[in-house]
Amino acid sequence: MTADRAPLAAPLVDGDVRLEPLVEADREALRYACAADRDIWDIYPISFLDDAFDRNMTTILADPARTMVAIRHGDALVGMSGFLNIAPQHRRLEIGSSYIMPAVRGTGLNTRVKRLMIDRAFGCGFARIEFKVDARNARSLAAVAKLGAVREGQLRRDRVTWTGHVRDTALFSILRDEWPPAR
Repeated sequence: MTADRAPLAAPLVDGDVRLEPLVEADREALRYACAADRDIWDIYPISFLDDAFDRNMTTILADPARTMVAIRHGDALVGMSGFLNIAPQHRRLEIGSSYIMPAVRGTGLNTRVKRLMIDRAFGCGFARIEFKVDARNARSLAAVAKLGAVREGQLRRDRVTWTGHVRDTALFSILRDEWPPAR
């Protein structure tokens, strides 16, 4: 039995939070959102700032191994996230490439977004969800652990980021039979 990736892109709603497929028409709103925290991009594998924005936006929209979503709070686009490394035959995927504007961080929005995405992935038949986080990113490490994900280890010197930094990557997972955790 394999999982079904097609429904991953269907819109998701939780009150004033909506996740919709990230599309070309979102380019300028996402450019604005990403520019709201210039410093954070130093701990991302790729940059969504300045000259790199258009190249990387075009790349993620065209990548068949990703299903990216725009995160909307009310009427505003406030970030993005994605289903990555989708392997239906193995019933496994990753949730990542997440960015949320500083104005809505700490409000519980990220938890709502991730719960929607996790529920959708398990509802589509996936059995394992992975999260790969830069070991320097304390905020994301805490957020993934708060979801109930299990830290499986650290991939040492896993990748070279756009800044030239060779990052260590913390690997987390949530299995279908572990979800939902007690809320």
